[in-house]
Amino acid sequence: MKMIKQLAKSVREYKRPSLITLFLMIGEAVIECAIPYITATFLINYLSEAAQTGAQIEVWYVVRIGLVLALMAMCSLACGGFAGFTCAKASSGFAKNLRHDLFHKVQSFTFTNIDHFSSSSLVTRLTTDVNNVQMAYMMLIRIAIRCPLMLIFSVVMAAYMGGLLAVTFAVVIPVLGVGLFLIGKRAMPAFRRVFKKYDRLNESIEENVRGMRVVKGFAREDYEKQKFGKEADSICEDFTKAEKIVALNTPLMNFCMYFNMAVILLLGSFMAINGIGGVNVGQMSALLNYGMAILMSLMMLSMIYVMLTMSTESAKRICEVLNETPDMKEPANPVREVADGSIDFDRVSFKYSAQAKKFALEDIDLHIASGMTVGILGGTGSSKSSLVQLIPRLYDATEGTVRVGGRDVRDYGIADLRDAVAMVLQKNLLFSGTIKENLRWGNPNATDAELEEACRLAQADEFVRSFPDGYDTKIEQGGTNVSGGQKQRLCIARALLKKPKILILDDSTSAVDTKTDALIRAGFRQYIPETTKIIIAQRVASVQDADLIVVMNNGRIEAKGTHAELMANSPIYREVYEQQTNGGAKHEADE
Repeated sequence: MKMIKQLAKSVREYKRPSLITLFLMIGEAVIECAIPYITATFLINYLSEAAQTGAQIEVWYVVRIGLVLALMAMCSLACGGFAGFTCAKASSGFAKNLRHDLFHKVQSFTFTNIDHFSSSSLVTRLTTDVNNVQMAYMMLIRIAIRCPLMLIFSVVMAAYMGGLLAVTFAVVIPVLGVGLFLIGKRAMPAFRRVFKKYDRLNESIEENVRGMRVVKGFAREDYEKQKFGKEADSICEDFTKAEKIVALNTPLMNFCMYFNMAVILLLGSFMAINGIGGVNVGQMSALLNYGMAILMSLMMLSMIYVMLTMSTESAKRICEVLNETPDMKEPANPVREVADGSIDFDRVSFKYSAQAKKFALEDIDLHIASGMTVGILGGTGSSKSSLVQLIPRLYDATEGTVRVGGRDVRDYGIADLRDAVAMVLQKNLLFSGTIKENLRWGNPNATDAELEEACRLAQADEFVRSFPDGYDTKIEQGGTNVSGGQKQRLCIARALLKKPKILILDDSTSAVDTKTDALIRAGFRQYIPETTKIIIAQRVASVQDADLIVVMNNGRIEAKGTHAELMANSPIYREVYEQQTNGGAKHEADE
C-alpha cells in the first residue's frame, strides 16, 4: 500500500484523464453486457416465437431493435476508442512524471547514496522498470477495470437468464480461475530474475562502450562479445521459461470455452426440446455470449496478474530510489555567502560508511589561510582525495568539523558552498556538446573572450584553435575524441571560469608535461591570486613552490610545511623528492 501511495504521487496532472478512462470503461462494460440481453430478449426470442407460431414478423420492430443494438455498439466503440486515447495520455504522462521524479531524486543524492546503487541499475530503473510500471498503469486504469466489471455483470446476467444452464459456469469458472492463477504464480520467479540480470547486461554495455579503447588495445573484443552473449542468453532463457508457462493460458482458455459451449448447446438443446426449465433459443444465445465474456475476462485477468506481478518488482526497485533518504540535508537557515577561501580541519575523522571498521581519514588538523597555494602529496590509498572531498560537502565528516570562510560547511546551503568551490576531479569528465557548452558549465554567462582567456591560462587555447571548428568542436560522450591531457586542460579552464574562492585540483595535471604544468600554475597566480588553491599531485615539482605542502600517509597528516622545511624535517618527503629528481637525472644520463 505504501508503494502504491508513493507511485501515485507521480500521477499529478494526469488524474483527470485517468478518471475519465475509468468512467469510459464502466460505460463500455455496461453496454457490452446489455447487448446480449437485448438481443436475446427482444430479437431472438421474438423471431423464434414468430417462427413457431407462424405469426407475421413486424419488420419495423426488427429494424428498431437493430438500430438500438447498432447505436449501443457504436456507443461501446466510442467509449473504448476514447478510453484508449485518455489511457495513453494518462499512462505516458505518469511515466514522464515518474522519470522526472527519479532523475531529480538521483540529483539530490550524495556520493554515499549513489554508492548504494550501481550506475547500470539506475539506468535500468529509469528505463525498463518505468516502462513496466507504465504498462501496468495502463492496464490498471483500462483493462483491470473493464475485465472485473465484465466478469461480474456477465455472471449476474448469465445466472438471471440461464436458470439451470448457468450451473455450467460453477464448474468452468473455478477451473479456469485456479489454473490461470497457478500459471501466473509459476511464471513469476523467472520474471523476477530477469530484472536483476538486466542490471548486469546494462553494466556490461556501459563498461564496454566507456572502455572501448581499452578493449581494442588489449584485443578483447571476442571476450566482451562472449560475456555479453552469456548475459543476453541468460535473460533469453528466463524469458523463454516464463513465456512457456504463460503460453498455457491459451489452451486452458480454449478447453474451458469449448467445454462450456458444448455443455450449453447439448444441455440447452435437450432442455428446450423437452420443455424443461423454460429454456429457449434466446437464453442459449445469451449464455453463449456471456460465457465467452466470462472466460475472456478471466483470461485477461490472468494476463493482468502476470503483468502486475512483473511490474511489482519494477515498482519496488523504483521506490527504493524514491525512498532513499539523502544523508546530507540543507540547514534550516542556510548561510548563502562564503566569506573567503580559508579552510580549517579541526580534529576531523571520516569513514565512508557507518559499518566501516577503519577510518579513511583520522585526526586531521589543518588550517589554510585564504589565497594560499597548498600542495598535497601522498602514496596511493593515503586518502588525499577523501580529504578535499569534505570541503564542498561531497561527504560529511564523521567526527570533527570542517570550516570554510570561518563557518561550518554544514551551515551553508549546499549549492552556495559548491558554487564557491571548484573541483577538477581525478576522473575528468566532459559532456556531449561543443567545447563552448562544456566550458560554460563553469559560468553560463561567460563571453567568448572570457572562454578564450580561461583556456589560455589553462594552456588549452592553442590546441582548441587547431581543431577545424575551434571552440564549436563537438565533444563526444565522455570526451573520447580528445586526449587525456587535453581533457584535463579543458576541465581546468572550466573550473577557472567559476572564479571560485577555493580551487581544488585532484591530480588534474598528471597527463600534461612539466612545462605545461608550470605554465598552468603560473596562470593561477595571475588569474585568481585571491583564490585558495589546493593541488593534489604525484610530482613534487607540481607543488614545490606552494605556500604549504601536506604529506599524507594512511589517512593521516604525516608532515606539513614549505619545501625547505619538509626537506629538513620529513624523511618521507625527502625520499620522494630524491627519487624523482635523482631518478630523472639518472634517466637523462642513461639517454
